[in-house]
Amino acid sequence: MFNRRHFLKQLALLGTAAATPFSMGWGQDDSTTAPPPDGTFTISHGNFRPRRTPRTITVPDVGEYKVLKGDFHIHTVFSDGTVMPKSRVAEAVDNGLDVISITDHIEYRPNFGGNSIKLLDRNDDHNIAYDLAKPEAEKQNLILVRGTEITKNIMPPGHFNAIFLQDVNPVAAAVDDWRKMLAVATDQGGFVHWNHPGSISSFGFKEGEPMRFTDEHEAAYKSGHLHGIEVFNGFSFYPAAMQWCEERNLGMLANSDIHPSEWEKYGDQNPQRPITLIFAKERTYDSIREAFFARRTIGFAAGMVFGPQEWLEKLFAACITVSAKPGLLTLTNKSDIPCLIQAGGAMRELPAQERLNVYRSYNVNKLTVHNWLVGTNQPLEIALG
Repeated sequence: MFNRRHFLKQLALLGTAAATPFSMGWGQDDSTTAPPPDGTFTISHGNFRPRRTPRTITVPDVGEYKVLKGDFHIHTVFSDGTVMPKSRVAEAVDNGLDVISITDHIEYRPNFGGNSIKLLDRNDDHNIAYDLAKPEAEKQNLILVRGTEITKNIMPPGHFNAIFLQDVNPVAAAVDDWRKMLAVATDQGGFVHWNHPGSISSFGFKEGEPMRFTDEHEAAYKSGHLHGIEVFNGFSFYPAAMQWCEERNLGMLANSDIHPSEWEKYGDQNPQRPITLIFAKERTYDSIREAFFARRTIGFAAGMVFGPQEWLEKLFAACITVSAKPGLLTLTNKSDIPCLIQAGGAMRELPAQERLNVYRSYNVNKLTVHNWLVGTNQPLEIALG
């Protein structure tokens, strides 16, 4: 079983990477020995490095579907983030993502007005971050999805993200009624997911209160205004939410909910950072949206993958080649997704892009993949011939 100890180890890796400092050499040009008459100095940039190669996340196609990588919960300075929209595009490209959604808060925009810096005259336009990021996304071949965060600081209902929107402003205009906000988003063709469902804070459950699918969320689901849940948010994993998704056919997502820069939160191209994997027919906006509403999404975070059994089984078959001989299994990982494998004996790690021999007894007829989860505390099991 994928246990708490291993999960905490993965989170520790996340934290270690986030703490890794970035350094760049700067110094005065050694050829400058005395100040020139006009007082001007020539400064060398030292060992300045050109733009590096973006991270590649290798996941084979699954049947007719391409496996795309995305993050659908991202903030900028246009709500309570610290990064400009264009920089979020650069971070996504650097991390090997295919698609992102900038989801700045509607109700909470501390960088506007008051004692904060007035960013722009378009203070009432909730599409501004998308509009600023879009030209750079097109230049970088990154798919950008228009979205927003509906921010109700009580539980229920808590927070929601609405993505694949046509215009955020009509959603914002209904700010006094969260149910109407969800309805407006859905009427635009938006996909609505419940954010960080197990939070314990001013917008979450109280300390000691059991995590639950509330009556308000049930009503939103039955009205067709709730389509998915973040099973992983930032550094937090909510395995109980997997059961809610399975019972109601809701999509599962893993998102960063990032506010500071990528470097500050996760470090350099951190393979543990949360990503939503999308099984899309093509690498296009329309195909990604179709995959979301068909519930062909799974989470990939902290060394785990989690989602519906059907799609994890298909993903495993595409990623892992199993060769069986009497008493011996040879597994070859063709992907960048690690596996914790057990076939009757001790649990073994099959790292990304590597091969592993596993010895098994004659009566072992299944392979357990402890970090691939198909339900709450339920690892993927693969039948052996």
